[in-house]
Amino acid sequence: MKDKKSLVIYFSRADENWYNDGLKVLDKGNTEKIAEYVHDLIGADLFKVEPAVPYPKSYEECKTETQKRFGNAPIKNHLADISDYEVVYIMTPVYFDSYAPEIETAVKDLDFSDICIRVLTTHEGSGLGHVVNDVMKACNHNVYDALSIVGSEVEESKDKIAKWINE
Repeated sequence: MKDKKSLVIYFSRADENWYNDGLKVLDKGNTEKIAEYVHDLIGADLFKVEPAVPYPKSYEECKTETQKRFGNAPIKNHLADISDYEVVYIMTPVYFDSYAPEIETAVKDLDFSDICIRVLTTHEGSGLGHVVNDVMKACNHNVYDALSIVGSEVEESKDKIAKWINE
């Protein structure tokens, strides 16, 4: 699928993150690192989903805030049309076994007809959670496939990601 016109829709959060059984402050979120890698690998366009109100820097405060945003997470910018793309990658950290709430806001009004959806999650033990099913519901469309990457292993996962992209 590397030769198809592709878009990466992603949410990523820097600041304090769960990382290798402890907290670590990241200058760039793990999902963003992967989105940029996919851009470099296949030239995919990037759309970073940004919350209208930034999350707190503290991991614990972020968790509390995330729960409040499910079902109503305003974002700064919206995509109007994705019909020029053949493949859309939806990338997100796993929050409470689902995607970041802002992902739902970003994709819910888009037309995914004739578009292949591929999902990638970053996590520290949740795997894919319910993200694939939740994306299918939000997009009213089937997901072609999915990959989960342990966030603390992003740097060591480039070969795994490249292999998945090229399948």
